[in-house]
Amino acid sequence: MFWLALAIKMAVTAAFVVIATKAAERAGSLVGAMIATLPIAAGPSYFFLSLEHDEAFIAGSALASLVVNGVTAIFAIVYATMALRRGLALSLGAALFVWFGLAAVVRLLPWTTVTAVAFNVVVFAVCFLLAKRLPRVPMPPARRQWYDVPLRALLVGALVAVVVGLSEQLGPTVTGILAVFPIVLVSLTLILQPRIGGPASASVMADTIHGLLGFSLCCLTARLLVPPLGAALGLILSLAMSVGANMGILAVRRRKRR
Repeated sequence: MFWLALAIKMAVTAAFVVIATKAAERAGSLVGAMIATLPIAAGPSYFFLSLEHDEAFIAGSALASLVVNGVTAIFAIVYATMALRRGLALSLGAALFVWFGLAAVVRLLPWTTVTAVAFNVVVFAVCFLLAKRLPRVPMPPARRQWYDVPLRALLVGALVAVVVGLSEQLGPTVTGILAVFPIVLVSLTLILQPRIGGPASASVMADTIHGLLGFSLCCLTARLLVPPLGAALGLILSLAMSVGANMGILAVRRRKRR
């Protein structure tokens, strides 16, 4: 049953990343970014974790995910800035270096819900200012490759296998960090930049800042509601928060553009 569930999850996640890629190419970077920042990888990871761990473990992991999601916003800004003028290897390599470095630092700090929220407020305020200054370019015609779907499914499936399989040994903090590793964003950069070029790929990544804010609200909801309501209801409400936030952000941004 575990391997069947993992295979289904890989297929569903790959489908979502395909949708995000196509949406970015056809409907613009904002729509693709809103789809890519839904809990595509973290959601199934937390579902599997809830089957094996209690509410305290899930809430502790959600706190770590809330903090590290702010680190992911920094990852997105670093990549977007680099991709404007640099190739894929250097842009993605620099962004991953920053993500792993900051994740290692924040893991050592004694976080509470209040300090995690304050950290997110500061990080997203700065990231929004930086993202606003980045140029936006239209999505050019894309060159499709045969390995798109297998690559994405392999990356996300490997992440879920690590998070779920090693959660007992890693503990809630490291599990929460790994659960929100930006595997979907990494997949998008690996596919989009060779297809549409660095500037257009940077536009998609810059727009993910808005969706990542919605994901922080998702993590905060899980942190607050899983202990009193249980894992099932708390995680469902967290998913609803993420979807609702992204839909609201998309509606507001479209209205402003008009």
